[in-house]
Amino acid sequence: MTAPRLAAAGVDVLRQAGARVVYTTRPDDAGEIEALMASEPIDAVISRTVQLSGKAIDACPTLKVISKHGVGVSNIDVAAATARGIPVFMTPGANAASVAELALGLMLAAARHVGYMHGELQAGRWTRKQDGIELRGRTLGLVGFGQVAQRLSRIALAMDMQVLAFDPALQNKPSPVPGVSLQPSLDALLPQADVLSLHVPLTERTRGMVGARELALLPPGAILVNTARGEVVDEPALVAALERGALHAAGLDTMAVEPLPAGHALARLPNVVLTPHVGGSTPAALAAMASGAAHNVLQWLDGKPVSAQLCVNPETLTEKAL
Repeated sequence: MTAPRLAAAGVDVLRQAGARVVYTTRPDDAGEIEALMASEPIDAVISRTVQLSGKAIDACPTLKVISKHGVGVSNIDVAAATARGIPVFMTPGANAASVAELALGLMLAAARHVGYMHGELQAGRWTRKQDGIELRGRTLGLVGFGQVAQRLSRIALAMDMQVLAFDPALQNKPSPVPGVSLQPSLDALLPQADVLSLHVPLTERTRGMVGARELALLPPGAILVNTARGEVVDEPALVAALERGALHAAGLDTMAVEPLPAGHALARLPNVVLTPHVGGSTPAALAAMASGAAHNVLQWLDGKPVSAQLCVNPETLTEKAL
């Protein structure tokens, strides 16, 4: 278990199966993971946020299965697992409601400068910003249209926003949410998006996908919301756009370097709302991810069928896959 703790819902599943669980003590220490993998006869790993390197995977000859506690597997060396024939599962949908609701909160807070005015009041100043953006009638552009973005789209439609989405996986397919218009490309989406919300995994294709060029294509005074991965955005370009007023504001739950370094430009800007990568960290979401990850690894170890849709490297699956 690559974290110091696991939600009770997951612990109960593992306990009932008679599993011995080895926890890490330092949640950001990839070296501790490597040492544990080299010294313990581990059958399965439930991966949280710390790096699960190829060195760690190769150091453990007993390892048979990995499950992500969530959906983003950029911290797992999937290629190393695949080379060993080890499937890497995930828990899609388990945290979708929590992430979608935080994305909504960041969008509203950024539109109305909630974070800035809260700080002003705490400092004893009655600073009444009255240039907030009313979102009714504005256009929300979603990059990636999986379960989180689909939930957010339904909320936005109920707020009388127009909703557009771009997702290469849905090209030439009908929109899964009535009322949402699928766009043929990112470039087609950007000039229409008063609010741009990112919902893509971190891959070589998505790394830096929103840079100076893309930000310049947004309408003047647009809002950027990122609950995906910080590396999807070119942060220096974002800071520059915010500083010169090209963007109204940004709401970010994830940054390129986490924890965010002290004194970082994003933390100094008054038109940025920040949260420390907690989109999927409500008790409900943590319980669902923990129990889902536990079920994934136990089913595989017990030789029971596992859905191939939960696997990021399905080429490793055998007759145990559905």
